[in-house]
Amino acid sequence: MSWSAVDDAQQLLASGYVRHGNWWLGQICRHLVLVQDPSVDGYPIWMSLFAPLRPLIRRLLLPKLLSGDSPRGIRTSPIFVPPNNLDDAAEVDAFAASVERFANHSGSSAPHPAFGRLPRERILEIHAAHAAHHLRHLRCREETS
Repeated sequence: MSWSAVDDAQQLLASGYVRHGNWWLGQICRHLVLVQDPSVDGYPIWMSLFAPLRPLIRRLLLPKLLSGDSPRGIRTSPIFVPPNNLDDAAEVDAFAASVERFANHSGSSAPHPAFGRLPRERILEIHAAHAAHHLRHLRCREETS
């Protein structure tokens, strides 16, 4: 994963930000950690129930995600929904640690629940695109002045 998402989150934290979506910076960072850590640790077994749909989902949704045109309105599984009472600075730090952990992970990645087993580079692209999707809903306070 590119460190640019971490840089973006740190910039938003430093400058202050205006929210244009549903989640605050801390919530976004927690969500990103909750979604990307299972790439190393493994996803819950019940998520493999969707395995028969992976070829279709990979063909239909993956190109949209990677092009920056993430599908909207898809409900997030409750296990990946962050709580409301989070500290932005602590969550940005946790996100940076999660990105570093994934970057330094030398083993194979767990199969993605929607896209299945993919090369490490593709998983990195997915996480980077996912982070960009969420972080674009926040704008640096400087940019909105």
